[in-house]
Amino acid sequence: MHLSKTLGLVPVLALTLMGAGAVAEDDHGRSDSSNFSRDHDHGGHHHVHTTTPIKHLVVIFQENVSFDHYFGTYPNAENRQGETPFHAKPSTPVANSLKTPLDVNHGFSALKGVDLLAQNPNSNASAPVAPNKNVQNGAGASNPFRLAPGQALTADQGHNEAPEESAYNNGHMDGFPAFTGTAGPPPAGIGTKALVMGYYDGNTVTALWNYAQHFAMNDNSYSSQFGPSTPGALNLIAGQTNGLSATMNVINGSGTLLHPTHEAFGDASHTTSNLTLIGDADPIGDVCSNPTGDQVTLGGRNIGDLLNDKGITWGAFMGGFDLSVVNANKTTGCQRETDPVAPGTAAFTSVDYIPHHAWFQYYASTRNPQHTRPSSVEAIGHSFIPGTKTPEPANHQYDSNDFFAALKAHNLPSVSFLKAPAYQDGHAGYSDPLDEQNFIVSVVNAVQQGGEWEDTAIIIAYDDSDGWYDHQMPPIVNTSANPTVDTLNGPGVCNTSNGSQQGRQAPSQPFNGNFGQPAWGRCGYGTRQPLLVISPFAKRNYVDHTLTDQSSVLRFIEDNWLNRERIQPGGSFDTIAGPLDNMFDFDHRDEDHPRKLILNPNDGTVAYLGH
Repeated sequence: MHLSKTLGLVPVLALTLMGAGAVAEDDHGRSDSSNFSRDHDHGGHHHVHTTTPIKHLVVIFQENVSFDHYFGTYPNAENRQGETPFHAKPSTPVANSLKTPLDVNHGFSALKGVDLLAQNPNSNASAPVAPNKNVQNGAGASNPFRLAPGQALTADQGHNEAPEESAYNNGHMDGFPAFTGTAGPPPAGIGTKALVMGYYDGNTVTALWNYAQHFAMNDNSYSSQFGPSTPGALNLIAGQTNGLSATMNVINGSGTLLHPTHEAFGDASHTTSNLTLIGDADPIGDVCSNPTGDQVTLGGRNIGDLLNDKGITWGAFMGGFDLSVVNANKTTGCQRETDPVAPGTAAFTSVDYIPHHAWFQYYASTRNPQHTRPSSVEAIGHSFIPGTKTPEPANHQYDSNDFFAALKAHNLPSVSFLKAPAYQDGHAGYSDPLDEQNFIVSVVNAVQQGGEWEDTAIIIAYDDSDGWYDHQMPPIVNTSANPTVDTLNGPGVCNTSNGSQQGRQAPSQPFNGNFGQPAWGRCGYGTRQPLLVISPFAKRNYVDHTLTDQSSVLRFIEDNWLNRERIQPGGSFDTIAGPLDNMFDFDHRDEDHPRKLILNPNDGTVAYLGH
């Protein structure tokens, strides 16, 4: 059912195994055909020196999920009649979840006397308590509750920076219905703001639970800062959301912000030269950007710039980016649109390509504003047309279908970022976990059946939480004092976790922005989110407690390919990000037969397990 609606995806179970012995050059003319050695320079397409054996990284960056929303009772599923069954391995380690909350400040030991499922602070109609007590949970007050597969399509929850900080309420974690909850749509959804307390289990998000069973998952990973999609996307690739080098429809003639939930002043001077992006403005110049909405360009550098400097191949692959494709419903161009396949009715539909999700379109150096197609499949990942010094017209920006074409042609870039077509990206309101599952499984299956699997890592991460409840207060590692945005510890204050969390204290001054001065509007860490690593080198059935954030993915790229270079020391989150190293075991690779877990894209169940 789901597979038939997937746009142009290569049939993953029909992909043939492809050899990995080709010798290729990077964009600086270097080639590598040596055998595997201790310094990990082994033969294969686009192989350059790496710190680890990982030669290919695929980052699947999905939308709007908190950790508890998908893993709140992991590994225990209810297994009701008629639902996709899930049964965990007896040896599954304990994760910090609603069912088994752990003490992050004392070695992740079990929290005694805490029942988050039956006695949750959000079940108090009179909550939240001080300081954010101006709004109460009221009729939305609720304990966490299970959402069934038939409730896959739900309403989008509130997830701007100020409501999220208010819901966290000085670490009391008791204001989610009051500040981020949104009702509906029935019958799949819930008729009150209590919906924000809903969670899925392994009978719905079956594939992700199966990946966690066979590979590695982190239960202590957070968005770099509070807020919605675009800040999360930028933190993934740059660790920085301050420093807008150009704006459109952002400030009026008197210097007032037109969209105060999207942009914020970076300091008390309220100067337009120090703005922080806190919301979902579109990128300037993208042919699909809303011409009457706010648009911005970011200053500074991103990971694409650093990879280009070293001649390392990379690509950003976005659903709907190819404007020449005509969907089955005859939609095309910027209006290409696909309805969700999951049971029920979406709250609203979305076009396949959403500009404010397009990481690299915000930077002059890495954007492809006209969505120009690559000169060939062989050119994917390259800065120049192969064999020439002519700039490649796509500038590393491609459609998600191009990822499958490059994989089939044995031309997988060293680093790939994937964004699903909107209906499969997991964003509540227009997508859902079942359609999302179809995309994720299709990608993972295809990579495992391609020729580069033996030295590949796939990371599944998320851009924000959508405002869904998560019980774990994050450590505040970066402070902010914007009077209109920050509310965590009271009006205009976001600087503490209500006591030290995991040994981290917020600094007295916020991190620097792109222009070298402390910048408001980047308070974090934000909400806890799922983070999974799928690789022959990933630990098996492992739950990692290492403190990480979205920019930990950025750090992994920097550590593995770029000699630990950072985007902006003192300013970007990657400078302090925790490593992903503990999710890997590089000393015990699956040698002759790299482990493969092929899942059914329709229901997430195991189709083939090989070692």
